[in-house]
Amino acid sequence: MSLLPRSRTARRRLFVLAAAAPVLALAAGLTLYGLRGAISYFYTPAQAASAHVAAGQTIQLGGLVETGSVRRRPDGSVNFVIADRRAADPVVFRGALPDLFREGQGVVATGAFDRSGVFEASQVLAKHDEKYMPKNVADALKAQGEWRGGGAQPSYAEPGPRVRAD
Repeated sequence: MSLLPRSRTARRRLFVLAAAAPVLALAAGLTLYGLRGAISYFYTPAQAASAHVAAGQTIQLGGLVETGSVRRRPDGSVNFVIADRRAADPVVFRGALPDLFREGQGVVATGAFDRSGVFEASQVLAKHDEKYMPKNVADALKAQGEWRGGGAQPSYAEPGPRVRAD
Protein backbone atom coordinates (compact mmCIF):
# COMPACT_ATOMS: atom_id res chain seq x y z
CA MET A 1 0.00 0.00 0.00
CA SER A 2 1.48 3.34 -1.12
CA LEU A 3 1.01 6.66 0.69
CA LEU A 4 1.30 8.63 -2.56
CA PRO A 5 -1.90 9.41 -4.45
CA ARG A 6 -2.51 7.24 -7.51
CA SER A 7 -3.80 9.82 -9.98
CA ARG A 8 -1.55 12.36 -11.68
CA THR A 9 -3.76 15.37 -10.73
CA ALA A 10 -3.82 14.33 -7.10
CA ARG A 11 0.00 14.13 -7.10
CA ARG A 12 0.18 17.58 -8.68
CA ARG A 13 -2.10 19.06 -6.00
CA LEU A 14 0.02 17.49 -3.28
CA PHE A 15 3.18 18.92 -4.87
CA VAL A 16 1.65 22.44 -5.12
CA LEU A 17 0.53 22.23 -1.50
CA ALA A 18 3.96 21.02 -0.36
CA ALA A 19 5.64 23.87 -2.25
CA ALA A 20 3.18 26.60 -1.14
CA ALA A 21 3.07 25.74 2.58
CA PRO A 22 6.66 26.79 3.40
CA VAL A 23 6.29 29.97 1.34
CA LEU A 24 3.11 30.92 3.21
CA ALA A 25 4.68 30.09 6.57
CA LEU A 26 7.72 32.24 5.71
CA ALA A 27 5.45 35.13 4.65
CA ALA A 28 3.46 34.91 7.89
CA GLY A 29 6.66 34.79 9.95
CA LEU A 30 8.17 37.81 8.18
CA THR A 31 4.92 39.76 8.64
CA LEU A 32 4.85 39.06 12.37
CA TYR A 33 8.55 39.88 12.68
CA GLY A 34 8.02 43.19 10.88
CA LEU A 35 5.06 44.15 13.06
CA ARG A 36 6.72 43.38 16.38
CA GLY A 37 7.92 46.97 16.83
CA ALA A 38 4.56 48.46 15.87
CA ILE A 39 2.60 46.73 18.62
CA SER A 40 1.98 48.95 21.63
CA TYR A 41 0.31 47.44 24.68
CA PHE A 42 -2.03 49.50 26.90
CA TYR A 43 -1.56 49.33 30.66
CA THR A 44 -2.89 51.14 33.69
CA PRO A 45 -0.24 51.80 36.36
CA ALA A 46 -1.37 48.77 38.39
CA GLN A 47 -1.30 46.52 35.31
CA ALA A 48 2.16 47.79 34.33
CA ALA A 49 3.47 47.00 37.81
CA SER A 50 2.01 43.49 37.84
CA ALA A 51 3.20 42.78 34.27
CA HIS A 52 6.76 43.88 35.14
CA VAL A 53 7.09 45.86 31.89
CA ALA A 54 10.73 45.86 30.81
CA ALA A 55 12.63 49.15 30.69
CA GLY A 56 12.69 50.51 27.15
CA GLN A 57 9.62 48.58 25.95
CA THR A 58 7.18 50.96 24.23
CA ILE A 59 3.71 50.86 25.79
CA GLN A 60 0.70 53.07 26.34
CA LEU A 61 0.11 54.06 29.96
CA GLY A 62 -3.35 55.32 30.85
CA GLY A 63 -5.00 56.72 33.94
CA LEU A 64 -5.78 59.99 35.68
CA VAL A 65 -3.33 62.84 36.16
CA GLU A 66 -2.88 62.94 39.93
CA THR A 67 -3.99 66.22 41.52
CA GLY A 68 -1.04 68.37 42.58
CA SER A 69 1.50 66.36 40.60
CA VAL A 70 2.04 68.57 37.53
CA ARG A 71 5.44 70.32 37.59
CA ARG A 72 6.67 72.37 34.62
CA ARG A 73 10.47 72.52 34.39
CA PRO A 74 12.61 75.38 33.00
CA ASP A 75 13.95 73.08 30.26
CA GLY A 76 10.42 72.72 28.84
CA SER A 77 9.70 69.27 30.24
CA VAL A 78 6.67 68.49 32.36
CA ASN A 79 6.62 66.00 35.21
CA PHE A 80 3.34 64.53 36.44
CA VAL A 81 1.94 61.32 37.88
CA ILE A 82 -0.50 58.98 36.15
CA ALA A 83 -2.52 57.03 38.70
CA ASP A 84 -5.31 54.52 38.94
CA ARG A 85 -6.97 53.29 42.13
CA ARG A 86 -4.13 50.95 43.05
CA ALA A 87 -0.87 52.39 41.71
CA ALA A 88 0.81 55.51 40.37
CA ASP A 89 3.69 56.10 37.96
CA PRO A 90 5.82 59.24 37.58
CA VAL A 91 5.92 60.56 34.01
CA VAL A 92 8.24 63.01 32.25
CA PHE A 93 7.20 64.55 28.93
CA ARG A 94 9.06 66.97 26.68
CA GLY A 95 6.82 68.81 24.26
CA ALA A 96 3.50 70.59 23.96
CA LEU A 97 0.72 69.10 26.05
CA PRO A 98 -2.80 68.87 24.60
CA ASP A 99 -5.30 71.61 25.47
CA LEU A 100 -7.47 69.20 27.46
CA PHE A 101 -4.56 68.15 29.70
CA ARG A 102 -5.15 69.02 33.36
CA GLU A 103 -5.04 67.49 36.82
CA GLY A 104 -7.76 64.94 37.49
CA GLN A 105 -8.24 64.36 33.74
CA GLY A 106 -7.77 61.05 31.96
CA VAL A 107 -4.68 60.69 29.78
CA VAL A 108 -3.00 58.07 27.64
CA ALA A 109 0.77 58.46 27.30
CA THR A 110 2.92 56.55 24.80
CA GLY A 111 6.51 55.88 25.80
CA ALA A 112 8.68 53.60 27.89
CA PHE A 113 9.87 53.19 31.46
CA ASP A 114 13.51 54.03 32.12
CA ARG A 115 15.67 51.92 34.44
CA SER A 116 14.70 54.04 37.47
CA GLY A 117 10.94 53.43 36.90
CA VAL A 118 10.08 56.84 35.46
CA PHE A 119 7.83 56.71 32.39
CA GLU A 120 9.35 58.79 29.59
CA ALA A 121 6.43 59.78 27.38
CA SER A 122 6.91 60.63 23.72
CA GLN A 123 3.22 61.47 23.25
CA VAL A 124 0.41 62.44 25.62
CA LEU A 125 -3.25 62.29 24.65
CA ALA A 126 -5.87 63.85 26.93
CA LYS A 127 -9.24 62.19 27.19
CA HIS A 128 -12.46 64.12 27.51
CA ASP A 129 -15.49 63.06 29.49
CA GLU A 130 -18.64 61.60 27.97
CA LYS A 131 -20.41 64.98 28.06
CA TYR A 132 -17.92 66.49 25.64
CA MET A 133 -19.34 67.92 22.44
CA PRO A 134 -17.18 69.63 19.79
CA LYS A 135 -17.83 73.35 19.48
CA ASN A 136 -18.88 73.14 15.83
CA VAL A 137 -21.51 70.49 16.65
CA ALA A 138 -22.86 72.56 19.57
CA ASP A 139 -22.98 75.66 17.32
CA ALA A 140 -24.85 73.74 14.63
CA LEU A 141 -27.41 72.49 17.15
CA LYS A 142 -27.85 76.04 18.47
CA ALA A 143 -28.38 77.36 14.93
CA GLN A 144 -31.04 74.70 14.31
CA GLY A 145 -32.82 75.49 17.57
CA GLU A 146 -32.13 71.98 18.85
CA TRP A 147 -29.64 72.94 21.59
CA ARG A 148 -30.86 72.20 25.09
CA GLY A 149 -27.63 73.14 26.92
CA GLY A 150 -25.81 71.31 29.65
CA GLY A 151 -25.30 68.17 27.59
CA ALA A 152 -29.03 67.55 27.15
CA GLN A 153 -30.17 65.56 24.15
CA PRO A 154 -31.68 67.33 21.12
CA SER A 155 -35.45 67.24 20.84
CA TYR A 156 -35.48 64.52 18.21
CA ALA A 157 -33.85 62.17 20.73
CA GLU A 158 -36.59 62.72 23.30
CA PRO A 159 -39.09 59.89 23.53
CA GLY A 160 -42.45 60.63 21.95
CA PRO A 161 -45.85 59.20 22.73
CA ARG A 162 -46.11 55.45 22.46
CA VAL A 163 -48.33 54.13 19.72
CA ARG A 164 -49.70 50.64 20.05
CA ALA A 165 -50.01 48.51 16.99
CA ASP A 166 -53.04 46.23 17.22
